[in-house]
Formats: sequence, C-alpha cells, structure tokens
Amino acid sequence: MRRWVLPLLFLLPTFALAAEEVVLGLSRDKVAITTSFDGSDILIFGAVKRESPIKEEPLQVVITVAGPSQPVVVRRKAKWNGIIWVNTDSVTVDAAPSFYAVATSGPMSEVLSETENQRYRISIDHAIRSVGAPMDIEDAQAFTEAVIRIRKSEGLYQTLEGKVAFDEQTLFRTEIDMPANLTEGEYITRIFLTRGGTIVSSYETSIDVRKVGLERFLFSLSREKPMVYGLMALAIAIAAGWGASTVFRLLRHG
Repeated sequence: MRRWVLPLLFLLPTFALAAEEVVLGLSRDKVAITTSFDGSDILIFGAVKRESPIKEEPLQVVITVAGPSQPVVVRRKAKWNGIIWVNTDSVTVDAAPSFYAVATSGPMSEVLSETENQRYRISIDHAIRSVGAPMDIEDAQAFTEAVIRIRKSEGLYQTLEGKVAFDEQTLFRTEIDMPANLTEGEYITRIFLTRGGTIVSSYETSIDVRKVGLERFLFSLSREKPMVYGLMALAIAIAAGWGASTVFRLLRHG
C-alpha cells in the first residue's frame, strides 16, 4: 500500500488559555513496514480553534515530522599521495534524526523567527545536535552539513516551504513523502501556529513505525541470534548457487 492518510481531527486543545489553538488528532498512529513496503505519502490536516474573531495579522502553520535520533560518525576522505582515497578526519554528530521533514505555509524566514527556530529546533540544521568536535578540526560545521546533504539526496531530509495549504485562516493540510528506507521507531509530529514569527500554539503527537511479518522476523533474528541468522543466510546462498548451477547444466545439455 502506498498512501497513508492521517487526518488531524477536532480533539482537546493544547493550551487552555490560548485565544487560538491547534486542534487535531491521528486516525492512524502506526505504519507497518513489510517486505513490499515502498514508502508512503502522509496527508496531515487539521484546524484552528478560536475564542475570538480572526486577527488582522495572519497566522502561519509549521509542521515537522522527525524519526528516531542517533549519533552519526562522519568521515572525510582525501587522496593519499594523489593515488588512493583514505579517511583523514572524523566527527561524531551527537544526534541526527533518521528522517526529518518540515513543511510551512510560507517562506521559513517569514513564518518563523530565528529565536523561535532555535528554541524549538524546527529547521533541519537546528534539529541536528552536534555538541563538540576534536580540537584539530577547524571546520566541524562542514561535517554536519555533509549529513544534511547526503540525507537530502536520499529523501530522508525535506524542507517544504509553502507546502502547507491554509484555507480561510482555519483549515490546514500538507502532504509529506516518507521513503521506503525508514528506520523503526517513534516519529514525532509537531504542529505550530505562528504570528509575526512567534509561536502562539503547538501540538505534538507520534506515529509508530515498525517492521512486521517476515521483515520483522529476519530483523529480530539478526539482532537476537546473529549466529543462527548468519548460518541461515549461508545455507540460502549455497542452495541458491547449487540451484543456479543445476539449471545451467540442464540447459546446456538439454
């Protein structure tokens, strides 16, 4: 199945005292990864609840979806004696989301102030945490930028400016493409309402992404009983090789 729809329904408000609030929910909070899983288009939509008339200065919407974070070792290569490529420097990025998408109802610079961006870690560069690097590394930021560049090319990091449709300052919706190479875990979904670059309301929920069926069995076996998994993989490889050679021999003498 290719398409998952996650409607954000009218539920409890986030802040009881706010004049404008995000009200939403998830009709589906689980995504199953099977051997035939080829990605999913997620439709996210919801509404704004108001206790007073719409203000003159318009609201904006920011939506983020973040996969599990984990440390990433980034290595830089250089040619040794102008002949072969070797690893020279390495930096450990303390926490980088396995998947991250941020969608906005307008240009990021207009929708969100830099102060709020830093506070809530909304843009991709702020979602990645890199506390420190070896003293001899002068351009440590380049290693973080390399992680972003590589994962953007794989569809794992997405910046979708202006991709949130916001109708009549009340109903909003957006679509986010999640690739096939998803990491298992909890995917945190956040929705922010902003005005003049300042966040006035927010809501957070999660989507559970898990392998199921044969995919789950093989993954668990490789982690819990690596020797059995290795022997099984070897047996399958031998059987496949023997079968291919038998077929080739029969075709040659047929």
